[in-house]
Amino acid sequence: MTTTIKTCFKCGVEKPLASFYKHPQMKDGRVNKCKECNKEDIKHNREDNLEHYRGYDIARGNRQTKEYRQAYIAENLDKHKAHTAVSNALRDRRLVRGVSCESCGIGGILHCHHDDYNKALTVRWLCVPCHKKWHMENGEAKRCTL
Repeated sequence: MTTTIKTCFKCGVEKPLASFYKHPQMKDGRVNKCKECNKEDIKHNREDNLEHYRGYDIARGNRQTKEYRQAYIAENLDKHKAHTAVSNALRDRRLVRGVSCESCGIGGILHCHHDDYNKALTVRWLCVPCHKKWHMENGEAKRCTL
């Protein structure tokens, strides 16, 4: 007889099996702690050991050092200013995110593309393949001289 309900040992709440991560070594094939409790524990562990995880992230390439970020911004100041302007405009609702690719019309994940970094808020919304294709054919966008 297979059950579809399991009780989390941490919070004590009965939940459907889909609320527990799979684990092949457990008798019922699921972890005894629900996904929400698992996520909470992981979050607290990261907060408690933040310096360790920051070092780990840097070592495996998931986080650039402060020096790297500063050097990149200095080398690409126009690009950085354009990206910051777009982020601020989206946040302040002065710019609306596109819903479909302006090149092929497909929806989904869209990148904000600048043809010219001098015109920070003049952007096109492109799907990932069209954005990559544009850069393969055209290289970088025009650079401003700020």
